[in-house]
Amino acid sequence: MLDATPCPDRLPNATGVGYKAEYFTALQDDPGPVDWIEVHAENYMGDGGRPLAQLRHLAERFAVSVHGVGLSIGGEGPLDREHLRRLKHLLGWLGPSSFSEHLAWSTHDTGFLNDLLPLPYTGATLARVADHIDEVQDVLGRRMLLENPSTYLSFEASEMTEIDFLRELVTRTGCGLLLDVNNVFVSATNQQTDPTSYIDAFPLDAVGEIHLGGHSEDADDQGQPLLIDSHDAAVVDPVWALYAHTVARAGRRPTLIEWDSDLPPWPVLRAEAERAAAVLAGVPA
Repeated sequence: MLDATPCPDRLPNATGVGYKAEYFTALQDDPGPVDWIEVHAENYMGDGGRPLAQLRHLAERFAVSVHGVGLSIGGEGPLDREHLRRLKHLLGWLGPSSFSEHLAWSTHDTGFLNDLLPLPYTGATLARVADHIDEVQDVLGRRMLLENPSTYLSFEASEMTEIDFLRELVTRTGCGLLLDVNNVFVSATNQQTDPTSYIDAFPLDAVGEIHLGGHSEDADDQGQPLLIDSHDAAVVDPVWALYAHTVARAGRRPTLIEWDSDLPPWPVLRAEAERAAAVLAGVPA
């Protein structure tokens, strides 16, 4: 178990954006309020090439967060040691200020599923996830952040709430948390719970990063609203309101605008970052 004290080189309590190659020039010429960038680990675990060269260049100017999507922290099997080795190599040469992963699973036997799937919140699951977090932190030699999931159902087998599950992981492993505010809103809408109450009960002192993103709207078989965590649209007003409530309680935290598909022109993404920066500016330092 690692000490839960954040590293001194943690991300600035400012606004970041998810980096895509389409924004390379704009970030150099017109970054606006953007102080840091986030990349998906699996996109930069190869050897050489333009993507790595561009990332090295940006890392000279911006703080960097690395966000993993492929470790399958919640998987029943052992972690992929080769994946961990390549991840350690990436973090070694890049020297990011933060590394995070998802509370989810995406592997079964030797297969990999291109999705982040939910877990039942049981004692057995808690022990397995805690062991995996301990292994990741030991191999990487750094504290990791774990992201709360977007969910579409709950498990009858669950023995504790999601918040109690996350809080216990922090206690057992010393990991931090990545609070995705859009995920909170999506899950609360889908399961007809109160997102503000979720934030109020969340262990905010463990939060090292906040995510804001867009979602798509659908309906379930009973005609009830069904939100999909799609990362392909602007942040909606209710999520902005929930974010303002979050930082009013937690204080300023590094805040990412997450937009992964149907990418907008840079001025649109920059405007989202400016809106987040304005919210942060209204929170006492």
